[in-house]
Amino acid sequence: MSSEPLLSIVLPVYNVAPYLPACLDSLAALDPPADEIIAVDDGSSDASPEILASYAARLPQLRIIRQPNGGLSVARNVGLEAARGKYLAFVDSDDFVEADAYRLALRLIEEDALDMVLVNARYHFEGRRSDCQIYPGIASSGVMSGREWLRDRLRGKRLLHMVWMHVYRRRFIEEHCLRFIPGLIHEDVIWTTQALLAARRVRYIDHVAVNYRIPVRKRPPAQQQLWLEKIVASSLVNAEALCRMAEEQGEDQELRELLSWQAVDGALAIFHKLAKMPDRKVARSLRARLLNEGWFGLLWQHARGFDQRRRLARQFLISMLAKIAKPS
Repeated sequence: MSSEPLLSIVLPVYNVAPYLPACLDSLAALDPPADEIIAVDDGSSDASPEILASYAARLPQLRIIRQPNGGLSVARNVGLEAARGKYLAFVDSDDFVEADAYRLALRLIEEDALDMVLVNARYHFEGRRSDCQIYPGIASSGVMSGREWLRDRLRGKRLLHMVWMHVYRRRFIEEHCLRFIPGLIHEDVIWTTQALLAARRVRYIDHVAVNYRIPVRKRPPAQQQLWLEKIVASSLVNAEALCRMAEEQGEDQELRELLSWQAVDGALAIFHKLAKMPDRKVARSLRARLLNEGWFGLLWQHARGFDQRRRLARQFLISMLAKIAKPS
């Protein structure tokens, strides 16, 4: 028997007691089973630690790491560094997987010497509406580069940055020093784009592996304000990173333009978050920051097409008027 486990699953856990049993039940039912499941309890204050402990006897491959709260990126990095498997998958602890989630992916990643296998997933609306596939009607592919998959998804404006939709060769992750940036929300954006740009051999299989839970979340205004501020800050980091990646594409003009479009498209969502902020003074202050730090110039440089430029111009005008009306 090989000393190297075949599949490691990294499972960050933070205050997900209502959903954790369903997630762990689905991991226990995997066929073939995962060789190790690394649950990183990121300082949970609810019943999540007790739930994990109760599953330890039932899941002998479950390893539990407990740490002070550091956020999802830190928890994933800790799990990644502890993983020993030849291949690696991430699962979020409020989601659940299909019993055959990784069966075909593991066979193909071995047979075709792949860096990554890309799988399909399903939005799970908890009965509020019918569940549906994330990538409907996209046929399985042959072997291609990650750049070509990225190019194709961006051409159709149909790319979901979710690390749990991939199975990775762990050596590939280590060779390219892939890690999540601590403190970010939507940390998958930079990781997924970097991984696809680096991967030489990938395949997409039209197989639903993961059920992505869409719960109803209602936050008090103060919590909502902090959440929106974190999203805005993270979106700026993501936009800057995507702009930089676009500029690094050299003579590949199409991919450079597609990544630029992606950067600006994500950044434009910032203004929707600003409009929803309960604290209007903070929202105006953030708009002033975008003006003062030259964000509109960077985004204008990378904008593609009339629609993006029109939307940027509108937000620039709104920000200028806000600055005049409410000087900081």
